[in-house]
Amino acid sequence: MTADDAARPPEVIRRREARHTSARSLLMTVLGEFVLPARRAVWTWVLVDTLASFGVAEKSARQALARTAAEGLLVPERVGRRTRWDLTPPARRLLTEGARRIYDFGRGEPPWDGRWLLLLVSVPEAKRDLRHRLRTRLSWAGFGSPEASVWISPHLGREGEALDVVKELGLAGCAMSFTATFGTIGGEDTIVGRAWDLTGLEQRYEAFLADFGALEPDGPAGVLHAQTRLVHEWRRFPFLDPRLPRALLPANWSGSQAAELFHRRHAEWELAARQRWDELTLAGPPEAEARSLSIAERSPQIQSRSAPRLRVRRRA
Repeated sequence: MTADDAARPPEVIRRREARHTSARSLLMTVLGEFVLPARRAVWTWVLVDTLASFGVAEKSARQALARTAAEGLLVPERVGRRTRWDLTPPARRLLTEGARRIYDFGRGEPPWDGRWLLLLVSVPEAKRDLRHRLRTRLSWAGFGSPEASVWISPHLGREGEALDVVKELGLAGCAMSFTATFGTIGGEDTIVGRAWDLTGLEQRYEAFLADFGALEPDGPAGVLHAQTRLVHEWRRFPFLDPRLPRALLPANWSGSQAAELFHRRHAEWELAARQRWDELTLAGPPEAEARSLSIAERSPQIQSRSAPRLRVRRRA
């Protein structure tokens, strides 16, 4: 682990993973969805084959394993000529917290008393890198910025997170916060439109609904693939959606429909997906021995064998 990685807080790792569709990002999804609840080490070939079903080359998959281990999240164990991987205690804490955020997201509508949290942070124009870091951190925390140097959130409980951000960036001395209610000048819909790109977010939700609303996995391998993809796509939304109260959202907000679909699909596929994972991981060394031929040597066949078939039912 590098000095930068050692200093990187867990929430930064989660934000980074949520931003990208990469071998490492997919690996983290697999670790959280299957390895964490199974509570047992997993052979390299299982992880490599699972990522291969998403078109990830063997070299990229192995590099993702190495980087994840270098960050202190995986520990290898040699068994003969082969290797299996287990989660470290920090990885279990990180993935458990991440799972809670993913599976709780979209459940329930917290009450809102109409009060806003306002944060004023002044950063000189010349310090563009610092301004960018502030914007990135506060945006990931769910704050919106209707005007320069002004940040707002309808969640008063996020004041502590905002304080952590400005302290870490050395901006606590030029920041201040308030709680307030909206006055009679202007409208809340206008300030919400300036602070957050709800149109872009709704388009993402619509794409999610289109992708998974009519998806019918074919066989155990297909269910495992579909469940992995479902969680991988959904895990971005807790970092993209500020979770505004219903009163501040457009009518027929597609985020609510997407949340209902995620939780329903996840429940439908969970048992079959984990049974398939158990079949793969409990095969153990004898199965690994039969697979001693490297994936690179059988690369022409891997995609056709590993990639599951998925059917999409056309909506009436």
